[in-house]
Amino acid sequence: MEYVIIAVTAFLVAILTFFSGFGLGTILTPVFMVFFPVELAIALTGVVHFFNNIYKLFLVGRNANKDVLLRFGIPAVIAAFFGAWLLLNINDVQPLFVYDAFGKHMEVYPIKFLISILLILFATMDLLPWFNKLEFGKDKLPLGGALSGFFGGLSGNQGALRSAFLIKAGLTKEVFIGTAVVISTLVDFTRLSVYATQFATAGLGDYVPLVLCATLAGIAGSFVGNRLLKKVTLRFLQVTVAIMLILLSLALGAGLI
Repeated sequence: MEYVIIAVTAFLVAILTFFSGFGLGTILTPVFMVFFPVELAIALTGVVHFFNNIYKLFLVGRNANKDVLLRFGIPAVIAAFFGAWLLLNINDVQPLFVYDAFGKHMEVYPIKFLISILLILFATMDLLPWFNKLEFGKDKLPLGGALSGFFGGLSGNQGALRSAFLIKAGLTKEVFIGTAVVISTLVDFTRLSVYATQFATAGLGDYVPLVLCATLAGIAGSFVGNRLLKKVTLRFLQVTVAIMLILLSLALGAGLI
């Protein structure tokens, strides 16, 4: 049953994340957690996410903006390394606050709460008409790259902050998606390299068929998303990103993910 649930989730979310630039890892990790321990769920999700990005590179990577890659991608990769290193070396991080709801014990950690606040601010900017014409200058791209890369390495939530900056960078929808895919792949490679020592003890070798199934389902979803790309407008893309940012922000701030 876990094969079916995980494969269907990977397929559907891969379609949506193709446009938004984030979501696959965020949603797939809790699904894996239903069936596996937390550390194994993170490892499995990381592998699926990385290979799905590799496939998307072949589909849209050529559309990436080289200038944005340099200004945004290099700080993102450097910051991702430090974020991942910090994650492996943080000891006894205490929750910001805890509460019980729906029969479950929820814990909200400072990093995720901070990310949720930042994402709500970015999402609100996309939904308010006054901000529709606002674009971040190229001088802001290194800051956006550093923020998204650092939080990506630290918590795995890299895509939302990256999309929040790139959606306002004056890119076309094709260039936005292609650039996001290239940066995401580079950050994934960086953080997975740092995580590798823990992944070696997580028992990944015992779940190769499941990883392969989820990866193929994600690739199929990305293929469908690429076919639908021509029917999507830039405004639809902006609204989709904004709504997903808000939903993700609320889930992070509430300790649900």
